[in-house]
Amino acid sequence: MTATNPKPAKYASQWAKVDLTKTPHLVTPTLPGPKSKALHQRCTKHFKGLSGQVKLFPVAFESGFGCTLTDVDGNRYIDFSSGIYVTTLGHCHPKITQAVQKYAGRLMNCHDFTTEIKTLLVEKLAQVLPGDLSGFQFYDCGTAAVEAGLRVMRAATGRNEMISCFYDFHGKTYGAVSLANISSQVYGRTRAPGMHMVPRPDPYHPMWTKADGTIDTDKYIEFYARYIEMGTVGDVAGFVLEPIQGWGGSVVPPDDFFPKLRKFCDDRKLLLMADEVLTSWARTGKWLCMEHWNVVPDVVSIGKGFGNGFPVTCVAVREEHTESFESISASSSYGGNPMACAAALASIEVIEEENLLERSTHLGTIALDRMKKMKEQYSIIGDVRAVGCLMGIELVKDRNTKEPFAQAGKLVYQKAFQKGLAWIPAGHILRMSPPVVMDDETLLKGLDMIEEAIAETQRELV
Repeated sequence: MTATNPKPAKYASQWAKVDLTKTPHLVTPTLPGPKSKALHQRCTKHFKGLSGQVKLFPVAFESGFGCTLTDVDGNRYIDFSSGIYVTTLGHCHPKITQAVQKYAGRLMNCHDFTTEIKTLLVEKLAQVLPGDLSGFQFYDCGTAAVEAGLRVMRAATGRNEMISCFYDFHGKTYGAVSLANISSQVYGRTRAPGMHMVPRPDPYHPMWTKADGTIDTDKYIEFYARYIEMGTVGDVAGFVLEPIQGWGGSVVPPDDFFPKLRKFCDDRKLLLMADEVLTSWARTGKWLCMEHWNVVPDVVSIGKGFGNGFPVTCVAVREEHTESFESISASSSYGGNPMACAAALASIEVIEEENLLERSTHLGTIALDRMKKMKEQYSIIGDVRAVGCLMGIELVKDRNTKEPFAQAGKLVYQKAFQKGLAWIPAGHILRMSPPVVMDDETLLKGLDMIEEAIAETQRELV
């Protein structure tokens, strides 16, 4: 991907009225500040089940504008999280805010009856999505979209079994969890019937390699054929995969993997579902991440950045499978409400008007170059990767053994947050998903803060 330095029509700083040269702006001696601590204590007296990132840094936020977040104490942070991959176009983008406000005062919900704004959205989706992805349904969270996608696959094929991959993440309901590693007694440590998992190519942790040391994707495909023959009952509907793994650590597959998997599925009349809840809508520089490999999936789940913070997600299917929606009870209470459709349509228009697919690619190129230089300096960095504004740094105790360094990951996360960087922890993998409207200088400033945290951590632990 080439760095052509495309600039959007207006940077986030211009419409958000935030001075990025003075961000981060920290006003309390320690972080989180006293008001954050007090408010967090009040809230968690009743509100339970918090994410790992909140437990590691229990700050209370008050507002967000562009690529910044401000807490209740008045401390302003650079946002490298986008609300965990959600506010891809920055916080409170005026066009999206106005679209939601318009329908909040006109028509909030009418179940799945037709509205003009829904019609405009589906027509726009058919225009921007690749291939013949032309059938849609809307939901209010990524997990619901994934579950609906599974039902479509079963209806379209008349088969039940699903194959997913190690370290993918697809949601928190039983069906979605069964596509991933189950480690909770809530699910009885039992995967739903017919759910199977296989390895997928990870360039940094390959299971099969060629004589020259490069990853052997053919071996993975050969294993899939053998596994379907011996490990299933022959009732496989298809594969469900993240194009780039999010929770797994921004893991990017080899370029030949998905084209080979597409052919494998076509040869066996299996469907291919791409879970693009995390990777779609400019996050990696494309509408769908699968476009990087010129692969059109049969079913796609789209979410997170789809409504730029408004809870709206989508299932898209190829034209030949659109009628499968009719047999799965596809509608939902909140999925296609006018506010949600307005937010999603406005998000598409912003991406087009502000040249944000190209902008995301440009930021990813800058970030990857910067992270490679960091890797040369610090022995605890085992691997770095970035595709658009989906980035990761893997920390290891030893580069030869590649043993995960979870203690370092926790410490780096906390140290960078204390410097004014709001971002995402994932054990020994540092995950970054800055808004695609971020300017180059702020991106590099955030990476400088991460480097400082890594340097301090390496001195303390190594």
